[in-house]
Amino acid sequence: MTPIIEWLRPWEPSAPVFIACVLAIGLYASGLMRGARPGFWPALSYLLGVGLIYAVTQTHYDYFSQYLFAAHRLQHLALHHLGPFLIALSMPAAVLAAGLPQSVRHWPQQPALAPLFTALRVGYRIIQQPFIAGFLFVGLIYFWLTPAIHFDAMLSIDLYWFMNWTMALDGLLFWWLIFERGDRGITPRLTPGQRILMLALIMPPQIALGAYITLSKQNLFEIYDVCGRAFPIAPLLDQQIGGLITWIPASMMSVVAAVIILAFRLEQSNDKR
Repeated sequence: MTPIIEWLRPWEPSAPVFIACVLAIGLYASGLMRGARPGFWPALSYLLGVGLIYAVTQTHYDYFSQYLFAAHRLQHLALHHLGPFLIALSMPAAVLAAGLPQSVRHWPQQPALAPLFTALRVGYRIIQQPFIAGFLFVGLIYFWLTPAIHFDAMLSIDLYWFMNWTMALDGLLFWWLIFERGDRGITPRLTPGQRILMLALIMPPQIALGAYITLSKQNLFEIYDVCGRAFPIAPLLDQQIGGLITWIPASMMSVVAAVIILAFRLEQSNDKR
């Protein structure tokens, strides 16, 4: 088997992740075929975001994520930050809605399903309140990097996939709130200042956690010693690289997002002239 094919094979296949990625691409493609025109760059951003989530979970990269702390942190950078960031930045709601079968679009109006969709809307609006969304975004990073919890998550395949799902879904919720620009929908509308404030507030906790992991002289994540590392690398060096990934790239995503929000604001101001 060629190295490329070997790399593309999932290390531990996950049917739910595979189905979710296929549905995400399929619905988007259906929306495009039905006349939705998001533009080249939004479409590229969406496809890259979904592709990145797939690549770090359903290819051989997942092996390294389970046997190298630095690779694990890169995986979660993709699942929680970069992948959802690119998807939300593309604002795909209109394209995805256009891709839905006609019968599915009427589900919220059906009497039997209406209470369920009402409850989902209420729950969505609650967790998308700025304080709650920001707390969940940072809190999940801390939770899954608590050494004892991380140890269990990397030993249990079910808990491992639950961890990855929570990171990806929370990333989508957070970045969707940050980049939402439409006048319709149920996502709370924030001013540019509120969005930038949120981004500023989530930076210090991520910097603090990344710095703690990087500068610690103690081997915090012994699970990678128990199971063995993918590469012959010193435990503290692996931990330091992973800490730097948690510290710098993850925090810089807030800066990039703030610049994009300011660019959106300038674009709106120019359109009004």
